Amino acid sequence: MDLHLSTIDNEAPVLARTHGLGLEVTEYCTPSFLDEEYREADRLVREAVRGVRGRILHAPFCELCPAAVDPLVVDVTRRRFRQALSVARSYGMKRMVVHSGFLPMLYHEGWFAERTVRFWQDFLTGVEADECIVVENVFERTPDLLVGIAAAVADPRLRLCLDIGHANVSGKGVPMEAWIDAAAPFLAHVHVHNNYGDTDAHNAPQEGTVDMAAALGRIASACPEATFTLECRDDEKALAWLESRSLL
Repeated sequence: MDLHLSTIDNEAPVLARTHGLGLEVTEYCTPSFLDEEYREADRLVREAVRGVRGRILHAPFCELCPAAVDPLVVDVTRRRFRQALSVARSYGMKRMVVHSGFLPMLYHEGWFAERTVRFWQDFLTGVEADECIVVENVFERTPDLLVGIAAAVADPRLRLCLDIGHANVSGKGVPMEAWIDAAAPFLAHVHVHNNYGDTDAHNAPQEGTVDMAAALGRIASACPEATFTLECRDDEKALAWLESRSLL
C-alpha cells in the first residue's frame, strides 16, 4: 500500500518519517495561506515534508466550485487551483486533491457535470503529463456524477479520489463496494477514515460502520496503482490497526 498521512493530524510529519510513509499536506486548504500568510505556511510545510518522499497537496476548497452559477466564483476557483498547483510543484508534488464543489440542494447533476467537464478540459491545458489532479467526493449521494465527469473529460491527468468516510455519510443506501466498483476505472487516490454514518468524524479505520478491511482489499485488487491517505484525527491508532491487519 502506497500510504500517506494527512497533516490534519499534527503528529503526521513525525509519524511519516518514523514509518517511511508519505504526507498529504492540508495547510493550503486555508486559502489565505496562498496569499498573505504564504511565507509562514511555506516554512511550516517545508519542515513537515523534510525527509518525506511521497508528497501530495490538498488544494483549497471553501466556497470554490468549478461549476458555480456565478462566473466570478468560477474565476476564483480557477485562480486558487492554479495557485495550489504552482505551490505543489515547488515541493516536488505530482498529485493534487480537489473537492468537486457539488452541493445536492443547489445544483442539478446534469448541468453541474456539463460545466465541470468544460472547466477541467480547459484547466488541464496547464497541467503536465506526469501530474494528476484527483477529484474527491464530498456530498455526492452516489459515485455516478464524478465517474461520469471523469469519463467525459477522458484525460489521465484527471482522476478520482474516493473518500470512504464522505461516501459513508452522504451516500447512505449505496454499499461501499458499489462506490469502489463504479469509481475503479478512474480511481487514483483514496482517503481512508471511518464514521458511523451520521457525521464526517475522521475516525480511525476500525471506528465506524465501514468494513475497512474489506474495502481496502477490494480497492487494492481493482486499483493496484492507487495511492492512499489516512485522513484521521489520530494516526497512531489508525497505523496500529493497519499493522495488526498486516496492511502496513
